[in-house]
Amino acid sequence: MSSLEENMEEMLNISVDVDSPSKPASPKSNDDDRTKDYEYTRGELYSLIDQGQEAVRGALEVAQESGHPRAYEVAVAAMKHVADMTEKLQDLHKKMKDLDAEQKKGPSSVTNNAMFVGSTAELQKMLKQMGGGKR
Repeated sequence: MSSLEENMEEMLNISVDVDSPSKPASPKSNDDDRTKDYEYTRGELYSLIDQGQEAVRGALEVAQESGHPRAYEVAVAAMKHVADMTEKLQDLHKKMKDLDAEQKKGPSSVTNNAMFVGSTAELQKMLKQMGGGKR
C-alpha cells in the first residue's frame, strides 16, 4: 500500500482491506444457453398459439354474427397465423434434435487416401484396363 493510501485512510479515519482479486466467473456453457433459449422460445410459441386460438374464436364469432365477407377473411387469416405458429414449434423441435445429434456425433476423423506406387507406364496400363481400353 502506498503512503498516499495510508494518509487517506488516516484523514478519513477508515481502514481498507486489500483482498486478492477474485476469479472471474466461468462462462456458462453453450448447452445451458441453448436449453434456456429453447425452453423460452417454446413457451413463447405456446403462448402465441393460445392467444391466436382465442383470436380465431372471436373473429369467427364476429363473422357469424355479422355475415360480412371481410370478417370471414380476417378469421381465416388468423387461422393461418395459428397454423404457422404450430409449424414453427415443430421446426424448433427438429432444430434441437439436429443440434443434439450433431453434438453427439462430433467431428469426423476418417481420412481416405489412395496412393499408387509404380511407374508411369504401369499407371497408364492400369488406367487403360479400368477404362476398357477405350480412348
